[in-house]
Amino acid sequence: MSTSNQDLDPDSTTDVEDVTDAKEELIKKCEEIWKDMEECQNKLSLIETETLTDSNAQLSLLIMQVKCLTAELSQWQKETPEILPLSEEVLVTLGEEEFQKLRHDLELVLSTTQSRNEKLKEDLEREQRWLDEQQQIFKSLTVLHNELKHQTVTVSESRIINELRTKLHDIKEYKEKTLTAFSEFLKDHFPLPGSDVSKKKKNTQQSTTQLITLHEMLEILINRLFDVPHDPYVKISDSFWPPYIELLLRNGIALRHPEDPTQIRLEAFHQ
Repeated sequence: MSTSNQDLDPDSTTDVEDVTDAKEELIKKCEEIWKDMEECQNKLSLIETETLTDSNAQLSLLIMQVKCLTAELSQWQKETPEILPLSEEVLVTLGEEEFQKLRHDLELVLSTTQSRNEKLKEDLEREQRWLDEQQQIFKSLTVLHNELKHQTVTVSESRIINELRTKLHDIKEYKEKTLTAFSEFLKDHFPLPGSDVSKKKKNTQQSTTQLITLHEMLEILINRLFDVPHDPYVKISDSFWPPYIELLLRNGIALRHPEDPTQIRLEAFHQ
């Protein structure tokens, strides 16, 4: 009866379960430590391994890993894991250690995050100041560009107008000088016929028409050419002296109408 009560004692059952859980936990920790050792051993073996050919490299690594694992297994088999007493004090101590470790890690993360945030904040403020400076410079350059553009346009237009006025004035002066020289040349070299010719013409034709100079004839032809370009022909009148007409026709200065020989026109030298 007492034996049955002892087997069914809940406190003894709880102790057995605690021991079992502790054993399993220790086994898990051992496995984790074993995995870490394997990784370290693999790294060491890779570092110490000499350069091998491609065909034998993998086989050599596997052999070295087997040797390392065999030695580690033999070492662990010789040791007996100690089971910690699962009392309330031990559990509280372990919990406090884990809590302190977690707290320390979280404090490190928080400190790192705060430092990073402060650095990012400083970078943001610096970039914002740089952006404000660039915007201010851009505004100043825009205003200066508009002023220079307006000033350049004004100066260019006024300069062009002045240059055109100067050129026009020079052309007018040159035109006046050319016309004056041309008029004097025609007056000296192509005068009106003398009094004898005029008397002879009056006796033969009985005409009182006054002859015009060669300069006046050319002026009439030029005005007709530019005023009525679609019909530049001029009717030959009695005031045109025939020798001057023949002179203009023979030298290609004037052309006779193809259908009406009584009309002539000035050759369009400007086209």
